[in-house]
Amino acid sequence: MEQQTFYYDNKIVRLFGGVTILWGVVGVLVGLLIALQLAFPAMNFNLPWLTFGRLRPLHTNAIIFAFVGNGIFTAAYYSMQRLLKTRMYSDLLGRIHFWGWQLIIVAAAITLPLGYTQGKEYAELSWPIDIAVALIWVVFGWNMLGTLAIRRVRHIYVAIWFYISTFITIAVLWIVNNLAIPTGWFESYSIYAGIQDALVQWWYGHNAVAFFLTTPMLGLMYYFLPKAANRPVYSYKLSIIHFWALIFLYIWAGPHHLLYQALPAWAQSMGVVFSVMLLMPSWGGMVNGLLTLRGAWDRVRDSAVLKFYVVGVTAYGMSTFEGPLLSLKSVNAISHFTDWTIAHVHIGAMGWNGFMIFGMIYWLWPRLFNTKMYSEKMANGHFWIGTLGMIIYAVPLYWAAITQALMWKEFTPEGFLAYPNFMETVTQILPMYYLRSFGGLLYLIGFLMFAFNTIMTARSGKLIAEEEASAPALEPMKKSRESGETPHRWVERRWVPFTIWAFIAIAIGSIIELVPGFMVKSNVPTIESVQPYTPLELAGRDIYVREGCYTCHSQQVRPFRSETERYGEYSKAGEFVYDHPYQWGSRRMGPDLAREGVVGGPMYKSNTWHYNHFLRPQDVIAESVMPAYPWFISDQIDLEAIPVKIRAMQTLGVPYAEGFDLIAVENLLKQGQSIADDLKSNGIEVEKDREILAVIAYMQRLGVDITKSHK
Repeated sequence: MEQQTFYYDNKIVRLFGGVTILWGVVGVLVGLLIALQLAFPAMNFNLPWLTFGRLRPLHTNAIIFAFVGNGIFTAAYYSMQRLLKTRMYSDLLGRIHFWGWQLIIVAAAITLPLGYTQGKEYAELSWPIDIAVALIWVVFGWNMLGTLAIRRVRHIYVAIWFYISTFITIAVLWIVNNLAIPTGWFESYSIYAGIQDALVQWWYGHNAVAFFLTTPMLGLMYYFLPKAANRPVYSYKLSIIHFWALIFLYIWAGPHHLLYQALPAWAQSMGVVFSVMLLMPSWGGMVNGLLTLRGAWDRVRDSAVLKFYVVGVTAYGMSTFEGPLLSLKSVNAISHFTDWTIAHVHIGAMGWNGFMIFGMIYWLWPRLFNTKMYSEKMANGHFWIGTLGMIIYAVPLYWAAITQALMWKEFTPEGFLAYPNFMETVTQILPMYYLRSFGGLLYLIGFLMFAFNTIMTARSGKLIAEEEASAPALEPMKKSRESGETPHRWVERRWVPFTIWAFIAIAIGSIIELVPGFMVKSNVPTIESVQPYTPLELAGRDIYVREGCYTCHSQQVRPFRSETERYGEYSKAGEFVYDHPYQWGSRRMGPDLAREGVVGGPMYKSNTWHYNHFLRPQDVIAESVMPAYPWFISDQIDLEAIPVKIRAMQTLGVPYAEGFDLIAVENLLKQGQSIADDLKSNGIEVEKDREILAVIAYMQRLGVDITKSHK
């Protein structure tokens, strides 16, 4: 059999690994800043590009796509070459992938603080950047699938199964969720509205966690954990069950983010059932990872790499236990909109994603640079500081969540809300936010130790840019199954059928979850009194989205007495048919705003109150942690964009009258003058075309239409 010599490309691995460290530090640093902003509102600095609402999406995108994303590519480019016994298909495609991905990250880092956002969780990036992500993702997939085609190993190892499923599913999720109509160079409206947008968003959002933060990390686990432990994977059969059950079940579970909300009952029940079922394959993967260390536990005490892997896999187990737990309706009734969700996702991000990447790079760097780790002692110190930081970060948030839920739902013996003032709950959890910030600081210190250790390791050695290897050429494969070959082994050696079956596995749940929401009209019953936003209200809504107000305020009153007493009537599906995108939110750092504009309702505030609240929140509510928005008063509404936005809404089916775009600006200024006159009667002078008037108009519209329908 011919023995072929070839060279692994380690330069691309070094590039992705290096920026993983860089962007990780940046992402954690921004995370620490926004944690401090919740504890100390002055940390918003009264600057539009440094407010919590704008920086929070920057933090999540930096961690997901910059830190974890580059870590995934580091793992894939290193492990695939060795598992397939070949150099990557194309060095050029690898370089395009690397530089394209970094340019996307820089574009996100510029546009998000400037307020260019789609206003959807984990999908905030503007439409040109979305297109760039899709193109670069295709480049990555092209290189990966091309490498599979030229491999020298017949059977495809389990780690690569997870890489394949990641490529296919993220491509589908990204394209479907980000379909939008542009209204400017960086602005757009989602083609979906209301509950349809919510369904698509959490089909995407939940599975972005599944197929970007989980499946490729499992690929990393299945390759690097056995390498570090010098042990084979515990169970090949368990890995098969783990893979197929995970990718099939995960895709159905998105609706569990929308329990007790304006969503069809069948969709909510489906989300619950599949979320609970997910526990089995998820824990199967955890068990497979931990038991791979059998016979190597005596080395864990001294090895920082193995310590990171043990805690990382354990954090995966905890996160995948919490997910099904939080999907139970009885638990979700308490946990949703609280900081429990924040603690949950950070155990996954800090423990599972962070620690697995730390372990990989600590193992990988000495091998890339043909040297020893600069300081094993420092790596162990990083492990303990990072673990302590994660615990101090998360535990206070669990405590805060219980405090929030109990206070929101408590009634007096006379039947009144025990804490009708929402700010009472905020002041109670501030000590937990101080502790959370301290935990984040510890995690950042550990991260800086990691960065220093890896830099010094690289400096002490020399990159093996072209690593020589040899392997026999791949013999021609039979199309039919060989004697004694199981069906799965047959599929494993044929990457095209394997890829097709993986696509089918994720497509089934996607179709069943999404199609009925669009095809069955009864799922979105119309309400006659619900009308399109006026041009001024639409402009205000766009400013609301731009500032990231949805990151702290929900617009979804659930059918609990504690919520209807506090906020007003519970939300109906038909209320949101003109909301592109939906703005239900997933957290309450401030009160729900769904009924904010209902005159005589429990949430109603005057125009003057809103003006003063946006200008100096702490002057109106001393305990408020909301940033000030003084630029609303000075900045002019972009009047040139209004006709474009009206035409885009008409294209999406919003029933503005024909030709309304021609008089939309006149309509806007007329309504703006009305609010300005009301403010003037209270001693406040403001021009009729200022952003503050648009935001006030939007606030005063919320909930009004549904109230009219009952008169």
